[in-house]
Formats: sequence, structure tokens, C-alpha cells
Amino acid sequence: MTALILDAIAWGGYLGIFLLMALENIVPPIPSEVIMGLGGMAAARGDMALVPLIAWGTAGTTAGNYVWYFVGRHIGYRRFRPLVDRYGRWLTAEWEDVERLHRFFLHHGGWVVFVFRFMPTFRTLVSLPAGMTGMPLWRFLLGTFAGSAIWNTILAAAGYYLGSNYAELDRYVGPAAIVLTVVIVLGYLWRVMTWKPRAGRD
Repeated sequence: MTALILDAIAWGGYLGIFLLMALENIVPPIPSEVIMGLGGMAAARGDMALVPLIAWGTAGTTAGNYVWYFVGRHIGYRRFRPLVDRYGRWLTAEWEDVERLHRFFLHHGGWVVFVFRFMPTFRTLVSLPAGMTGMPLWRFLLGTFAGSAIWNTILAAAGYYLGSNYAELDRYVGPAAIVLTVVIVLGYLWRVMTWKPRAGRD
């Protein structure tokens, strides 16, 4: 996978970074930690400049997240109700929970989108409810771009200072991402197994 990304970066340059980061936020095949980390290493070798790398990477992140915002905006949270009623157990939610989330996003959605840009998995998933609750597009794009710019800068800078020593970057980022993913999956499975609808809690 590392060789594939390096080839894409070498062949596509900044456009390759943009496309990889956009794809990572639509159907996540490659973590942004790897893409921007390797991009930073490419900058350290003189293959590209650090500031344009971050700008193009952040633009790609924003574009990829807009896809899910667009989907959520056109579905609308009202059309989501049949899915909640049918698959409530697997979603571990009832319609009252969705309505509560809707009200929360109406009042606090801007900072939620910004903060979630630093969290694996959730940084993409948060775009869907942002669209479903009708968050203004400018606010969504601003929160997404600002949070992503900070996160991508950290990743690219880490890659830049580590130079070509990819193993050092992967030693810390890789295990941390795996552990966090396992915790999220186990937490979800535990919630599914222990979740009961409100009617069954009385």
C-alpha cells in the first residue's frame, strides 16, 4: 500500500494528494494519516512544497466530506425515520434519539463538525447528519476546512520532520489507529448487545 501511495504522489503530485484525500473521505481505503504523512516526506525530499501540499490535501478532504453532506441534505432527516424504525437495534437508536441529535446540530453543529475532524471514522460520518439537519453550507465548509487544515498540517509536519523514515511514523500512527478502531468496534458491538428500546426499559 505504501508503494502504491508513493507512486500516486509521484505521478499525480498535488492533484494526486487532492484525489486521495477526497477518496479517503468518501470510501476510506487509505487513512489520511498515511497520505499526508507520506506527502510530508515527499516535501522533505524536495518533491513538493509543504504549504501547497497542506492546501491541496485540505481541499480534497473538504470535497470528499461535501459528498456525504450533499447526500444527507437531499435525504433529509425525516426520510431517515423508516430506517430507524426498521433497523433501530443495529443503529442503537430510536426516532426520539434522531430528533434529539437534530436539535443538537441545529444549535451546536458548527463546532461539532470542526472538532470531529480530529477523530478517525467520525470525521467522515459527521458530514451525513450535518447535511440531514440542514446545516448551512458555508458553516459546514468552514468547520470542515478549518479543522482539516489543522489536522493535515500536523500530519504533514510529522512526515516532513521524519523525512524518509516511514517506519518511525507508522510505528506510532499505525498502532494508535488500530487500537482506536478496535475500541470503537467493540464499543459498538457492546451497545448493540445491551441496547433495549424504551418500551423494554420500563
